[in-house]
Amino acid sequence: MHTDRTSSTRFPVPVDAALRAAGWQPGHWDIKQAEIWADTLREHTSPAGHRHAVFPAAVEAWAEFGGLHLTPGGTGRQLAPVSVHLDPLHGLHMARTLGDLGRALGTEVSPLGTETDTEALLAIDAEGRVYVLDHTGDWYLGPTIDQALTTLVTGMEPVRLTAG
Repeated sequence: MHTDRTSSTRFPVPVDAALRAAGWQPGHWDIKQAEIWADTLREHTSPAGHRHAVFPAAVEAWAEFGGLHLTPGGTGRQLAPVSVHLDPLHGLHMARTLGDLGRALGTEVSPLGTETDTEALLAIDAEGRVYVLDHTGDWYLGPTIDQALTTLVTGMEPVRLTAG
């Protein structure tokens, strides 16, 4: 399920501005880098034997947004906007945590990046839904990466999944 990657109205103005400032353009697609990340994650096994799940929704998100450092400007709607680094290797050593979240949600979960100020881990599931895991709990950011980026950049409050 590919979204329209060329629409100039795909994102709200502040999200589009943060993406473009980070070097993203509609149509950006670096599948080569996404495959390098996929291979690195597939090859990693934690000391306890936990492995990462890699699936199309994650690879597509990495291909389009991987490597970007988003630094939103302005004030947020409900919370301060969040700076993020979209690089799945931030979650390399979180295979067990992501596996546990996936089991709790009844799906597979793969790393997506990190909130740069808090080191909270961004993750995506096999259906393309996006979450953030931090010291206070697990949070649902949206049904798509587009919505998740909007939630983060515009400072909308995410939905709590668990009680820390």
